[in-house]
Amino acid sequence: MSTPTALEEFAAEFDAHRPHLIAAAYRLTGTRADAEDATQEAWLRLSGLDDAGRAGIRDLRGWLTAVVGRICLDRLRSAAVQREKYVGEWLPEPIVTPFGVPASEDPLEAAVRDDGLRMAAMVVLDRLNPEQRVAFVLHDAFAVPFAEIADVLGCSPAAARQHASRGRRAVEDSDPPARLELAEQQPVLEKFVVALLAGDIRAVTELLHPDVVMIGDSNGRSRTSRRMIVGQDKVARFVLGVLAKYAPGTMENGRPVLVNGDLGLWLPQLPAVDGYLALDERVQTFSVRDGRIVGLYDQVNPEKLTRITRPEQ
Repeated sequence: MSTPTALEEFAAEFDAHRPHLIAAAYRLTGTRADAEDATQEAWLRLSGLDDAGRAGIRDLRGWLTAVVGRICLDRLRSAAVQREKYVGEWLPEPIVTPFGVPASEDPLEAAVRDDGLRMAAMVVLDRLNPEQRVAFVLHDAFAVPFAEIADVLGCSPAAARQHASRGRRAVEDSDPPARLELAEQQPVLEKFVVALLAGDIRAVTELLHPDVVMIGDSNGRSRTSRRMIVGQDKVARFVLGVLAKYAPGTMENGRPVLVNGDLGLWLPQLPAVDGYLALDERVQTFSVRDGRIVGLYDQVNPEKLTRITRPEQ
């Protein structure tokens, strides 16, 4: 049996760090493609080093995390320019898994079980500028020293610390709801669906938190809210108003799914019927606080649904 080469040993060690890197890259960018591409690019940079370069890496996990951070910073800066042309609100790409089936071994599907990758937390991260997001995530989530973050950002350690502080303050001010156990989420969602099916605006409103926020993401390609909607009455009236445009029983086609580890709904594409509108495929995620829905995220952009794991119909 031949002895593994230094590169083969590094490859094996890299594979052990792959789930961590994918989780870090997704938390930084909010898209599966960017997370996987950044992780693969980190491997290419590692494998492109000569023996002396690889021997000089004292902490491979830390080195790779910094490399992924640098790659993701470039992606975030590019995305910031692209979003200037984006139609409506922007939501992270959801990581969807069927509800009630054995857990997947997919690295990203396993990673989103972490509380920091729930949709409510990811939405808040998207409000940070690229430098704040990278500094905050690398330091607070992955304990990367500010000296290394400064190298990633191309600034001084003091400036890196300030970026992280501003990001942390923005997250704390937004106060995203903590993840509840699925057993606590399920009855709220079930009551909400029943109220929607009944068209009961009073019941729908009572299931919404006073501070409820609804965000839709379609990039102008599907039907959802173009702007953030805030408040019980406005969200209730919008949701019931839109639902009335689709054929009766449309919600009955929904299937419970896990979206970034929280309970949500997947609705399939449905054709127009008897003058009612056709329904675009969508994934809806809910955040619950004090027994009521405080966040409703409606992902309808088909580009962000191409790689989801759909439930059996």
